[in-house]
Amino acid sequence: MTTASTLDVEGVTVDFQGLRAIEKVSLSLAPGEILGLIGPNGAGKTTLVNVLTGFQTPTEGRVRLAGADITLWPAFKRSRAGLARTFQSVLLFKGLSVMENIEAGAVAVGLDREAARKRALDIIEWLGLGAVGARVAGTLPFGSERRVGIGRAIAMRPAFLLMDEPAAGLNDSECAGLEQVIRRVRQEIGCGILLIEHRMPLVFSLCDRIHVLEQGRSIAAGTPGEIRADPRVRQAYLGEEVS
Repeated sequence: MTTASTLDVEGVTVDFQGLRAIEKVSLSLAPGEILGLIGPNGAGKTTLVNVLTGFQTPTEGRVRLAGADITLWPAFKRSRAGLARTFQSVLLFKGLSVMENIEAGAVAVGLDREAARKRALDIIEWLGLGAVGARVAGTLPFGSERRVGIGRAIAMRPAFLLMDEPAAGLNDSECAGLEQVIRRVRQEIGCGILLIEHRMPLVFSLCDRIHVLEQGRSIAAGTPGEIRADPRVRQAYLGEEVS
């Protein structure tokens, strides 16, 4: 249900040259909530995040942020209004330092260089990246790259954080650390989090609600318990993985 503070997708459809990637998908994300978005590869999850963040214009439907229609807003305007994302492939500025990458997030939402540096220092300590703060981002191991990408996003102090497969490529120990980071982001920043993820233990541990896509259509939405028990979801995606 749309409220004055939610992020809402209303009947969004996306067509690519005759191929329908998303069909009439609707969902809502509240501040402080973690909403999982799951489904098989090709279900339309990343396309939906691209619609939310201004990288893809929908064929039909609307996106609303705190009641305002932002469907046609460019990505930079959405960022300044409180939307941030992480990318499945991280997409750091490889030639810049860890510090400079995180500063870039703060500068993107209007902070001056001094304030951005202070915020970046705080985030580096918060994420346990102090030992690599001065390193060039392109020299980092993959797990550290993931943390820097999250740091850059939270430097924007978002109202809503959209995370595209943040556990991809992480080992079990790194994944456990990621879970704690996401919990802290929710607790200390208070933003709503949309979590796209294939690691079902992480999704079912973290999420308040889960929305399931298959071939661009919504097939289920509910609590983790409801999704775990839904026969349509088991058939389409989960199988016996979370029994």
